[in-house]
Amino acid sequence: MLDYGLLAPTMFGGLILFLLFGFPVAFSLAALGLAFGFVAIEVGYFGLAFLQALPARVFGIMSNDLLLAIPFFTFMGVVLEKSGLAEDLMEGFGQLFGSVPGGLAYAVIYVGAILGAITGTVAASVIAIGMISIPIMLKYGYDMRIGTGVIAASGTITQVIPPSLVLIVLAFQLGVPVGDMYWGAVGPSLAQVALFTLFILGVSIFAPKKVPPLPPEARTLRGAALAKKLAWGMVPSLVLIFLVLGTIFMGLATPTEAGAMGSVGSVLLALAHGRYSNRMVWDASDQTMRITAMVIFILVGATVFSLVFQGVNGGKWIEHMLSHIPGGRIGFLIFVNVFIFFIAFFLDFFEIVFIVVPLLIPTALALDIDLVWLGVLLCVNMQTAFMHPPFGFALFYLRGIAPPEVKSRDIYLGSIPWIGLQLILVALIIAFPGIVDGFISEEVLLDDAAVSQQLDALPMPGLEPPALDLDLSPSPAPAPAGD
Repeated sequence: MLDYGLLAPTMFGGLILFLLFGFPVAFSLAALGLAFGFVAIEVGYFGLAFLQALPARVFGIMSNDLLLAIPFFTFMGVVLEKSGLAEDLMEGFGQLFGSVPGGLAYAVIYVGAILGAITGTVAASVIAIGMISIPIMLKYGYDMRIGTGVIAASGTITQVIPPSLVLIVLAFQLGVPVGDMYWGAVGPSLAQVALFTLFILGVSIFAPKKVPPLPPEARTLRGAALAKKLAWGMVPSLVLIFLVLGTIFMGLATPTEAGAMGSVGSVLLALAHGRYSNRMVWDASDQTMRITAMVIFILVGATVFSLVFQGVNGGKWIEHMLSHIPGGRIGFLIFVNVFIFFIAFFLDFFEIVFIVVPLLIPTALALDIDLVWLGVLLCVNMQTAFMHPPFGFALFYLRGIAPPEVKSRDIYLGSIPWIGLQLILVALIIAFPGIVDGFISEEVLLDDAAVSQQLDALPMPGLEPPALDLDLSPSPAPAPAGD
């Protein structure tokens, strides 16, 4: 374990200590990186010239076009939260499924999935769905542990469903195409919705009083009126999904360009619903600025830390430890997922992606694990960071919008079954990799032997050049005009 020196373990332990004391992650990473960098120079791990790579790495972050997608998708999510789209979707689906036990919970799951395919942000989905559905659930006697749990869990589906911000950041850290990450996340997204639906179905069968149907007087829309309400919510949603996801999947736009189109579409939707205001744009811009600045600061701090950590053989130390875990690939995957599950109690998903994921890449490559598949698996696992009592952000969002009669105890206890369902999905992806790989288009791989054979057949420069049939005799004079 100490074959690579003491500095890497000490550096890693120092980071954990800083985080436990609650210091800001971005500044903790940068401070530790610089401090240990100068120590490493003094003890001879590397020279001062090694740190000259740091400005180029920071410039690479600031000039990366892919990261521009983060402010675009954040802005789009905040605007859609205030545009009235969620209200139209919830009312339409609530009326559609309201006659069956658990109907309102089904509506929450499907609206959460649709909003996830549009917004890419958890906060927008949880807040928009919760503000609409919690009063209705309270009014008609829903068990609040089931109600708050399904709202929080349906909001966190956003983290897996493209165009998730987490998938974008993971693709950047893993060095894989965002399009492949998006295609790989399609199967887990559908499986997640199916698991949630089956859970509500089970509750409605074995404990129907916890999820009662809406009474007839509450189901006011039928026939053409219901179809109109569903169309008013679904048509704009499908247009936005095409603008964002369709253009990416068809190769017509990059994630950054798709995010820009989605931002414009969300503003137009707010105008169509009569919800547009300068104050709304200001609030959306302010929240976008804060989230983007946080991400960039963490990323800059992480690149300082990772550069020095690699310089003191930290990458080799981590790879040595992880590659000697019993069980090979399966042992590695189980250890990593258990570790991320528990560290998510203290860190949010951005911090996990920037700090932990780069340390896993060398071992994953050594074990021949596909990085796209690994990224989607980690993304599914990191959903739980939003649901962990007592620090899950989805639970905080719910507590902020829920009326006083909804107890914090119910919110926290209500999240536990849904965390279990998310972990079941992690196990299913490990057991059946095709859930991810089945949606990724097969690449045409080159046959190494055939390529080598063709290269061997090529003439080498300077060795028996092919004969050139050049006619160097003068051209005949043109015939005089008029002949």
